Amino acid sequence: MTGNVVREAYADRAEEYTALLGSMANTHESDQRLVAKWASDLRGRVIDAGCGPGHWTEFLRELGVEAEGVDQVQEFIGRAKARFPAVPFRTGSLGDLDVPDGYAAAVLAWYSLIHLAPDELAPVLCEFARCIAPGGSLLIAFFEGDSVVPFSHAVTTAYFWPVGEMSVQLKTAGFVVYEVHTRTDPGKRPHAAIIAHRSDMSIASPGLD
Repeated sequence: MTGNVVREAYADRAEEYTALLGSMANTHESDQRLVAKWASDLRGRVIDAGCGPGHWTEFLRELGVEAEGVDQVQEFIGRAKARFPAVPFRTGSLGDLDVPDGYAAAVLAWYSLIHLAPDELAPVLCEFARCIAPGGSLLIAFFEGDSVVPFSHAVTTAYFWPVGEMSVQLKTAGFVVYEVHTRTDPGKRPHAAIIAHRSDMSIASPGLD
């Protein structure tokens, strides 16, 4: 199952990943501006879903956001708690955030969806929709491509997604796409980010009539 493979792959490299990528100094300035602008309108709890070593969760807290981090990799959570002791972190999966319906004002999924196989994405987006209060916000970032295809990521297999295809997935899960941002840096994979709002419509579970 993808979840177990991803968890074990990141657990084995959690120390290396944290050292190389686990600080805001190693993030793109335009990404910081986008997340900060998005966060400026948020009121209420925010879940950083797939928080990794916790630097984006801490970034949100420094902006005054009531953010908490969730990740399936215990090794990441342990490091996040040690580095940012004032920030709440816990172990949990993207498909089961273990909070009540409408608990959060928003969810941040910053490159945490990239390892989901296409048939695994819809249930996770529906879980996000369940957790976000109607009218709340979702910000996701991912690698953009011309089609949904896997590629060899440094840690484990990841997927490219066209913005249009990802937008359809979001709409099916009960979101309204609000903003789309793309960026291609020299020598890097194309990036995309989407801000979507949780609609007031009820959410149907995927695969059920």
